[in-house]
Amino acid sequence: MENNFKPEGYSSVSPYFIVEDSSRWMNLLSKVFDAESVRKFDNPDGSLMHGELRIDDSIIMFSEASEQYPANKFLMHVYVTDAKITYQKAIEAGCIGIKEPVQEEGDQDIRGQFRDFAGNEWAVGSQSETGDKEIGNGN
Repeated sequence: MENNFKPEGYSSVSPYFIVEDSSRWMNLLSKVFDAESVRKFDNPDGSLMHGELRIDDSIIMFSEASEQYPANKFLMHVYVTDAKITYQKAIEAGCIGIKEPVQEEGDQDIRGQFRDFAGNEWAVGSQSETGDKEIGNGN
């Protein structure tokens, strides 16, 4: 018999963001990553106690910042179908570009990076069919 110690479809590790203006942040991730809301629980005062978004096969957890739980910031890497399109969606949604997606010599991924309004940095990557398939081989 299988031990169901976590919800079906969840990985064992989920980043937990604490952000100011969690509703805006949730909408941003929906626009940029096509994130889907999985769970949402509010505090009695109507503020967000806990939320969960699914990005592809991963769950991101988050809550509204408070005095007890101040905002945190992360650098997250997300594999996406097309790093260039995702980066453009982020810029159009008001994110700050850090590095436009490019494929560096010896890297099999196209990678780009941007910062959201809450100060989190997002690195997006997509495998390239023209990339060097041997990791670390810059020749």
